[in-house]
Amino acid sequence: MTARDVSGVALTPEQWRLVEELVQSLDPAQACWLGGYFTGLEAGLRSPPSQAVSPMQSVGRKLTILYGTETGNAAELARALETAAKGKGLSCNHSDMADYKVRQLAQEEDVLIIVSTYGEGDPPQPATGFFEFVEGRKAPKLEGKRFAVLALGDSTYEFYCEAGKRLDRRFEELGGERLAPRVDCDIDYEEAAEAWTRAIIEQIGAEAKLATVPAVAVSSPAASTVVHDKRNPFPAPVIDNIAIVGRGSTKETRHIEFSLEGSGLAYEPGDALGLAASNDPAVVAALIDMLALQPDAEFEHKGQTVRLDDALTHRFEITTATPRFLDYWALLSEADALKQLLQDDRSGDRSVFLHTHHIIDIIRRFPVTDVMPQGFVSALRPLQPRLYSLASSLAATPDEAHLTVAPVRYDLHGEPRCGVATGLLADRAEPDTVLPVYIQSNPHFRLPGDDAPIIMIGAGTGVAPYRAFLQEREVRGAGGKSWLFFGERNFRTDFLYQTEWQGWLKDGTLGRMDVAFSRDGNDKVYVQHRMKEQSRDIFAWLEEGAHVYVCGDATNLAPDVHEALIDIVVSEARTGREAAEDYVRSLQSDHRYQRDVY
Repeated sequence: MTARDVSGVALTPEQWRLVEELVQSLDPAQACWLGGYFTGLEAGLRSPPSQAVSPMQSVGRKLTILYGTETGNAAELARALETAAKGKGLSCNHSDMADYKVRQLAQEEDVLIIVSTYGEGDPPQPATGFFEFVEGRKAPKLEGKRFAVLALGDSTYEFYCEAGKRLDRRFEELGGERLAPRVDCDIDYEEAAEAWTRAIIEQIGAEAKLATVPAVAVSSPAASTVVHDKRNPFPAPVIDNIAIVGRGSTKETRHIEFSLEGSGLAYEPGDALGLAASNDPAVVAALIDMLALQPDAEFEHKGQTVRLDDALTHRFEITTATPRFLDYWALLSEADALKQLLQDDRSGDRSVFLHTHHIIDIIRRFPVTDVMPQGFVSALRPLQPRLYSLASSLAATPDEAHLTVAPVRYDLHGEPRCGVATGLLADRAEPDTVLPVYIQSNPHFRLPGDDAPIIMIGAGTGVAPYRAFLQEREVRGAGGKSWLFFGERNFRTDFLYQTEWQGWLKDGTLGRMDVAFSRDGNDKVYVQHRMKEQSRDIFAWLEEGAHVYVCGDATNLAPDVHEALIDIVVSEARTGREAAEDYVRSLQSDHRYQRDVY
């Protein structure tokens, strides 16, 4: 048999047979697309073999993106970084530090790190194992490896961006070479993160030797639905907003329901609802009055003309004082006390000052005349969304999102103060009020399979996600055992969702419940005390494969429960503390010990 000539192109009989078989299996649209594909591929097929490279395949260094996150911001940035890298033709992958195989670090080449700081300089809880490995004796030498760090933090804390600083120092100690200096981002991280992403990808992309073939444009129908997310929240009407503590309670806790009908938003138990909060109009008015400015004063902001009162209500953080504002007000007021706080050796005093003075307190204490609106807002941070653990399951409450909220109220300098978002929810979110919301995924706080036992530990509003867990398990008919430890102040007034827990106990959705009401007796009893009382059964559940969840206060509850777990293992496994700590660490690495703390 001889080759067959087709329009001057010779095909072998075998090639012609394959073409005929392929053509018979294609519809007209597929045939048209394939024709365009081969047209675009022609240039690559003509290239000498030594230059032929797969479409968009990099022949440069291996690129890995690692992120450590508590609230999901670092994960979002890592995905954006990966998208930018692939847009430049770079082959890369991204991984949560919680899931990363640490022994693989020795085989990496270029590592880009995005990590947030939690609490007083600690890494995000899911990333703890990664930090322990990197900062430990078993960490590999990193000669020949390159790295860059994007650190997320909150400048009002003394150990600002410390987790990122720790990895930056450690990678250098291990012999790694910086691709670029570390960048530290405050809570208004978006612009700085975008600039870092753009610069680092341009740098790596310029170094990489890429060979690509022309891409074939494949038309796709225009998106017909609007996606609601952090940048485009959904205007959700409030369905209900009720107090769920009894008369005489020393606390204020509310159950708030939103309608998500028509939003397209979906969530899983363990996720959070993001709220794009706005400032209290009374606080805005008081601040404008102290500055001796007019509410309708206009200025330019990001290419738009905005009114001062609107900007201070919806765009900027006007309560929490930051180092940025301190710098600005010290320059404007020329106050010696403020200048001293800015000195490098006064970081501790500066942190205390910022946490005990709102912006309006600083203005009152160090008054300034002739403040310009545009200059003033340049010293403020953008108003950030607030996240709340969802207290509902979509399977049980379609098109709804429920929250359990305790308003933050306190006195400062002789005046009552209130949290920005909790005050909005408690005082200004009447039924039918519309508030902008979105869903923040939390993959580190997920239900296991339906047959797995779960132990849920929480105090106060930390019980919210467990309501979602049990709603979900009830709808699914899950057979796994469940055990709730719940703590609050008083049984009579503060037993949140009491009738619902009792209903689930009755039908078997909830197998056991232990409660700790700290103000009901002479001695204060908390959930960790109840855990130790049930140490034998808790350890038995752990040995059966139970998953442990902790939700609530990061300052007291989380560390106290963690210590209680270690003590239980020491007691019931009859082992030493070091072995017990390893046991608990293994629960974390296996995703059987998950925390959502704040």
